[in-house]
Amino acid sequence: MKVSRMLGGALYVAATVLVAAVAAWPIYASVSFIIMVVAATLAAAAIVAVASWRRWGGWSIVGLVAAAFVVLAVPVAVPSRLASPLDVVRGIGEAFTGAIFGWKDLVTVDLPVGAYRNLLVPALIVFLVGAVAAVLLSWREDRWANAAVAVGLGMVSFGLFFGRTSVSAPLALGPLTLPAPVETVVGVCGLGAALVWLAWRTREERVQALGRAATMSGVRMSRRPSRADRRRTALGAAMVAVALVAAVAVVPWAARGADRAVLRSAAGPEPDIAAAVSPLTQYRSLFTDDRADEVLFTVTGDASLPDRVRLATLDTYDGEIFRPGGDDGRFVRVPSTLAAGEGREVEAEVQIGALGGIWLPTVGQLSGVDFTGQRAAALADSFYYNAEAAAGVQTAGNGLEPGDVYDLRAVEPPVAELASLTAPGGDVGGVQAPDNLRSWVEEHASGTGGAALDGLVRLLRERGFLSHALTIGEEPPVWVASLPDYTFQPSASGHSLARIDTLFERLLERENDPRAQASGNYVAAIGDDEQFSVAVALIARELGFPSRVVVGARLSSADTTLATCQDGACRGEDISAWAEVRSSDGDWVPVDVSPQWTQSPSLEVTEQRDPENVTDVRPDTVEEVVPPQPLQDDTARDDDDDDSSGLDLAWLWPVLRIAGIVLLALAVVLGPFIAIVGAKAVRRRGRRGVEDPVERIAGGWDEYIDAGVDTGRTAPREFTRSELAAAYGTRDGDVLARTADRAVFASETTTPDDAAEFWRIVDDERRSMARERGIWRRLAAAVSLRSFVRLLAPRVSRSGSSRTLERGKRRPTSGGRTTS
Repeated sequence: MKVSRMLGGALYVAATVLVAAVAAWPIYASVSFIIMVVAATLAAAAIVAVASWRRWGGWSIVGLVAAAFVVLAVPVAVPSRLASPLDVVRGIGEAFTGAIFGWKDLVTVDLPVGAYRNLLVPALIVFLVGAVAAVLLSWREDRWANAAVAVGLGMVSFGLFFGRTSVSAPLALGPLTLPAPVETVVGVCGLGAALVWLAWRTREERVQALGRAATMSGVRMSRRPSRADRRRTALGAAMVAVALVAAVAVVPWAARGADRAVLRSAAGPEPDIAAAVSPLTQYRSLFTDDRADEVLFTVTGDASLPDRVRLATLDTYDGEIFRPGGDDGRFVRVPSTLAAGEGREVEAEVQIGALGGIWLPTVGQLSGVDFTGQRAAALADSFYYNAEAAAGVQTAGNGLEPGDVYDLRAVEPPVAELASLTAPGGDVGGVQAPDNLRSWVEEHASGTGGAALDGLVRLLRERGFLSHALTIGEEPPVWVASLPDYTFQPSASGHSLARIDTLFERLLERENDPRAQASGNYVAAIGDDEQFSVAVALIARELGFPSRVVVGARLSSADTTLATCQDGACRGEDISAWAEVRSSDGDWVPVDVSPQWTQSPSLEVTEQRDPENVTDVRPDTVEEVVPPQPLQDDTARDDDDDDSSGLDLAWLWPVLRIAGIVLLALAVVLGPFIAIVGAKAVRRRGRRGVEDPVERIAGGWDEYIDAGVDTGRTAPREFTRSELAAAYGTRDGDVLARTADRAVFASETTTPDDAAEFWRIVDDERRSMARERGIWRRLAAAVSLRSFVRLLAPRVSRSGSSRTLERGKRRPTSGGRTTS
């Protein structure tokens, strides 16, 4: 094995390992990852060196790699298991488990994962096995050496595919801005290293082949590059440069604003969340007699217990249902610790009772969670957390089960006063609030920002009345019994726009009633946290605050009218819903919305209509219906002329952008092959279009030879045409050889018809040779460069300044056409 080939392959693999490590750094972002990469690379180098020295085969190398994996697993991939010999044994087991399941865990745990559990194991496999395979392949002498490029690009792709769902921040270079600079540099360096190594190896192989030919034939070879060599090198460099410039300049620009699709984009609990019923829709069911007094979960701990326990954060409203899954981040697996920010540290133990479902009670901004009990392992593997929404879900089995226990560590951030907030302004998104709500806000809003919102919320709670049911039986339900001196008023469930519109319609009616002004009783909005949380969220959006709804429970509250969990035992009737608004500082502030229940609505108004169980998504509107024109009216106009809406082309740009990205990717990948096919077509057309019939036949013979060379045949230059036709073994090859000889040596008898017939036979022979092989070899022949390389091979010169000269023969005195 030549030293130059070994050195070149080793340098290529070293460069690839470096690029792959940079690509995978955002996944781990830990010193443990750097140690693992260095250890894996050194181990791979030692394995290759020993295997090459001892000339060991494949199975021996596999055994060495497996042994290296066992030795390195605990120290560099599961360093948390170095505490004791027993932990080391457990760590080896976790390493083998990580080799199978670590890939799935890696796309579900939030980044960076550091040295969490056994998540360094996939990286150890990539860098250890990949480096060994790439070096061994790069040292081979046959065509399998090119597979080292596939292995190297696979190592680089590990960091890209398992990495972040967002790209790096744009890099400003004067007036130019480069999107995704880190990903662009990684891609360019990985591809560039592969191209440089392939070009160098191809040149080495060519030099060695020419050297062997010179040794066997006695031809002296000049080591200086010829004009053709320089031209070919410049052409290849130009093609690579154009492809790289196009990829770097066009692809990031065309893909700007698009989501980055990686493996973790398709992993997570999104299907379970989408299939689950919104907790706000199920809110009323918690106040039935069989659920109201049932303990759903229990929260215990020391004096550092938080004020609230959060079940679900709902940030998307379609006019009918508030549900999770909007812009508040993604649910991901939690590593050992999370950055929870500043605030009061809290710890709590939660024991699940009759809660059920996938929504996991959490507190504050979570920094860590430890599951215990019989299902600890399954719960840990199926817990997902959304730090932006401060909410978690549990997808193990059918969700939460009675007896599930876990410990929470979190930070409770300081809460600002609602009246002191400043609205971020801008487009807060979401559906448009109903007309009656907007009218009520315009009538009662005082001031701006948080002060206006605080005043509206207080007024709404004062003029609302708490009711959890449409009807009750003869015996008061559990939730009524817990409210002293309560007078039941019926209210419909649901929180659609129509239901909210009806709520504010009755408020406006009561406020305009002279009897309300005389009595001072303006209470008219009947409902519970389901309706009032949505109402406050919509009011906040009208004032420029982004808002969302939270379903949870309070462990303590300074407001004695609000429901709280007694001794940490949260029952069905203790569950509440509140709104959260985001200030201009980016902090989410909770807003309690529960209406009062001590002052009942006036019967003068409430008896005028019965509550309606409205199911419409939008509030009812009245539209004028224009009757059709009479048949005898001759002044009908073309509807198309009155259509002022225009053609909606909003969909066109995304389609064009995606199509452009796909076409550009195809051009970069398939461009060289298309160029080769086009070059062959141009060469064939040039040979066929020569005016001289003799030259046209000579060109047809060259085309016949090139077609055979591209399909794998050899064309020795010392063969005559007849010998070459016999070696090719095609049906009409001997006819072509005789016709070409007659044309060259008896050119005066050659006619244009002879040339046309000759080219017809050449076309038939080309198609016949292509059909001899399967579809894939036929495609390989179509993009083969062997026919071009044949023309650049060294040959006997016609002058004294030749690069090669055959020994024992005189230099020819005149140029003659080569017959092969």
